[in-house]
Amino acid sequence: MTDPSPASFAQVGMWITERMGRAGSAYHMPLVITLDGVLDACGLIQACEALLRRHPVLSTAIQERDGIPVEVPGARPAIRVTAADDLDALVREETLRPFDVERGPLARFRLARLSATRHALVVVAHHLVFDGESKDVLVRDLAALYNGRALRRLDRSYADHAAAERERVAADLGAARAYWSARWREPGEVRIPGLDPSALTRGAGEGAVHTFAGRMPDVPGASRFEVFLASVHALLFAYGNEAPVCAVDVSTRTPEFRDHIGLFVNELPVWSSPSPETTVAGLAVRLHDDLRELYRFRPVPLARAVRGLRPRTALAPVSVSYRRRREESEPAFSDLRAKVDWAVFNHAVRSALHLQAVDGPEGLTVVMQYSSHALSGVAQIAEDLKAIMTNPDIVLGEISTGGAGPATLADEIRAIWQEVLGIDEVGDDEDLFDLGGHSLTITQIIARMRKRLGIEVPLDVFFDTPTISGVLESIGADPVAPAHAVQAGDGPAQAHAVQAGDGPAQAHAVQAGDGPAQAHAVQAGDGPAPAHASGVAHAAEAGDPAGSAAGSGR
Repeated sequence: MTDPSPASFAQVGMWITERMGRAGSAYHMPLVITLDGVLDACGLIQACEALLRRHPVLSTAIQERDGIPVEVPGARPAIRVTAADDLDALVREETLRPFDVERGPLARFRLARLSATRHALVVVAHHLVFDGESKDVLVRDLAALYNGRALRRLDRSYADHAAAERERVAADLGAARAYWSARWREPGEVRIPGLDPSALTRGAGEGAVHTFAGRMPDVPGASRFEVFLASVHALLFAYGNEAPVCAVDVSTRTPEFRDHIGLFVNELPVWSSPSPETTVAGLAVRLHDDLRELYRFRPVPLARAVRGLRPRTALAPVSVSYRRRREESEPAFSDLRAKVDWAVFNHAVRSALHLQAVDGPEGLTVVMQYSSHALSGVAQIAEDLKAIMTNPDIVLGEISTGGAGPATLADEIRAIWQEVLGIDEVGDDEDLFDLGGHSLTITQIIARMRKRLGIEVPLDVFFDTPTISGVLESIGADPVAPAHAVQAGDGPAQAHAVQAGDGPAQAHAVQAGDGPAQAHAVQAGDGPAPAHASGVAHAAEAGDPAGSAAGSGR
């Protein structure tokens, strides 16, 4: 591509958010491929170069020409090679590094040598040229190119998609305006346990993540995405929201662009007005019918259909994305064992709570990304959602939730164990090794506790007392203390344990200014104050899936 071409509607909206300085790293999309075995590093670099030639959109940028955002040739993404001892730190560094959206590159590749027989390819792309389904395309094409397999030539470009989309939107705009004029209303505040609406910002903010494995039976007359969306609406209804609304990432890919990398997503709001007598399954069928109407206008941006709609980073306080992965196994790189982390967290959120569901052969994974300043924790919200998803025959008026209390430190540690071990439930006194843990598992748990909770636990603790109770005891923490992180300034966090009176202590990570972290134990009254280790709060692994009926590049 040599001549500028008008940006797609989705690119225009994202570009405006970037120009307003409200995006942060919310549009950064990381992906990590771990490769075990004897790697042909030169062959992988050549495969990456071939991938960039096959998908030239990765080498574009977005500039303003006469007041119109256009796609232009940008700097070509570099493929850097490095040695690394701490993969998590490397991924975080690459994820948070800013992009120059006007000059590019809008993607970067970094091949890290972890040992003689283990490497990791870290790919970070800007959402302007990438979405969740693009991850599948990238990994599939990269494996084929590394293996020396020829790929079918792509005859069309992302600019072709943008041009065709403009024609479809022009044809459908009148009907779309009529559709939304009868439905659009400004989403108000949402009721979620532990949410402080006043702490929400107008732009993207610092985020935290909670991941769980879920079970969700099929419902006749509704897709699995619709059952998941109905479960979220039922959860919001149970929390006191009479007319739940979620912003949903809808895929705009057409069949001729199934094998392309690019941004093929439109965010649209979905409301429901369920009655207490409705079942979750019944709500899913009703949403199925409502979405069939909405899908007629899936490429039409809401800002085009609703006059006077102001630019915003999120359409609603709660958003949802869903992606169905159909590949039966990890990609095959010749003579290597490959493992892909599809859901690496970008450390930012655009809404109060974003729920990403990845539904694949290995099961359903739900990634909850939330504002760490506005929402005190989501462990109980996750438990409530799991219970609803498991039983779609439950009547909405009979849903029992766990209340509005913040997540405890034990809950957050348990969530980390469940993520690393890949299991749904872990009891406080269950032995890590009996659950299938090993030394590598322990190092992963330690790293996640350090980054997400600001707690440093020595390795020998896990060998001496390999239980959640044992870990809590080793750090002198109250298991029912709320896990909370507050940060200001640029330096590392200070960890405190604070107690007043006879009640349980609260664990906090707090920072002011630029000084080094300090550990404090503060007490008033009669109860003992636990000691809490210092560290950096809120860093974890999540990601941004995209779907068939609904899809995302978050």
